[in-house]
Amino acid sequence: MKLSRPARRATLVVHVAASAGWLGLTLGLLALGITATTTGTAVTVEASVRAMKLFADWLLLPIAFLTLVSGLVLSLGTPWGLARHRWVCIKFWLTLATITATVFALRPGVGSAVTAVSAGGPLPDAGDVLFGPIVSLSAYLFMTVISVLKPWGLTRRGRRLREQKPAGQKSVRQKSRRQKISAAARKSVDAERASQTA
Repeated sequence: MKLSRPARRATLVVHVAASAGWLGLTLGLLALGITATTTGTAVTVEASVRAMKLFADWLLLPIAFLTLVSGLVLSLGTPWGLARHRWVCIKFWLTLATITATVFALRPGVGSAVTAVSAGGPLPDAGDVLFGPIVSLSAYLFMTVISVLKPWGLTRRGRRLREQKPAGQKSVRQKSRRQKISAAARKSVDAERASQTA
């Protein structure tokens, strides 16, 4: 399945916007978590953890799933593939890991913090509101870096698929490189003929 150019561009815009939204939500959660753990007033602590719960319950998972689905569509609908390049595989598994951590660690931790603070008690554990956003933010920043740099080359499957490519089917890079070389050769031949006739 190959995406048409307009579909690929639209999916890329959705993926980048969703990824940026996920990163922004995580920064917001981290700011609220820091506020909850460093402030001395019970009202501010409660407001911070309630805002964290609102972000975690209503915004975080839809944005995370939109990022995952748009990333899958891009990888399966473009030459990058899902299992051809190491950086794509790592991004996929890190996205799944952070979604799983959000469901099973971040949301329950924030929920228990809200329950404790609403009952009039102190924040039970600073890790409940800080650890999840710190880990998530680190993962998203790492995924952003590898999306830009695209390191580590092909996977074993990617190398095998490249070797199996028919001889007549050259890559776009190889075609453009050959066109540049032949254009340069034509220019030099034309220049040589012009100098001979002059």
